[in-house]
Amino acid sequence: MKSVIFIAPPAAGKGTQSTKLENLGYVHISAGDLLREEIAKNTTLGQEIKDILASGKLVDDMKVHELIKNKLVNIKKPFVLDGYPRTINQTHVLDELLKDLNINNYEVIYFDISVEEALKRALGRLTCICGASYNKYYDNLKPQIDGICDKCGSNLIIRDDDNEESFKVRFETFRKNIEPIIDYYKNIGKLHIVNAMESSEKITDRIKEILND
Repeated sequence: MKSVIFIAPPAAGKGTQSTKLENLGYVHISAGDLLREEIAKNTTLGQEIKDILASGKLVDDMKVHELIKNKLVNIKKPFVLDGYPRTINQTHVLDELLKDLNINNYEVIYFDISVEEALKRALGRLTCICGASYNKYYDNLKPQIDGICDKCGSNLIIRDDDNEESFKVRFETFRKNIEPIIDYYKNIGKLHIVNAMESSEKITDRIKEILND
């Protein structure tokens, strides 16, 4: 199986698709989860990351790179890299790391979505400590009991960075940084684009086509 790198703006659905691939045997490496894990440890680095994320800005490249590297060096199975790279500098650093690890059998998938749809998804997003996620604005994604996880019964939470002001900063920051990344992967023949406005099932089918091609 091919490994895959997901590139997408906030709330485009890359986390959902990553979980589906994880169920197929992929190792899921989420840049966002790695950052939140560091925050949960309540380290000095974790507090710095928390403040940066709350402001809607990007975490320093080398901080993120070290977290990603520590995961990749121990992986023996195909992986899905979710939420990294987000700058052209991160792209070059990641490219060198993959070459050093002799990893070439991978594809890059870009999730294309409008800011309006992404904002609706973000502001309605509810998450649980068990990893389950919901959305209060979509009937098929609402929990059965308001504010309670269907799977484990815990209280659902809204992420600190899921507010309109912070989201728009994150989306605009992503849009400013993405063009050279798209061009880079297009030039080396790795880039594929999926319409993230479609249903989750259609997106999954398209991703499978790309990875099985």
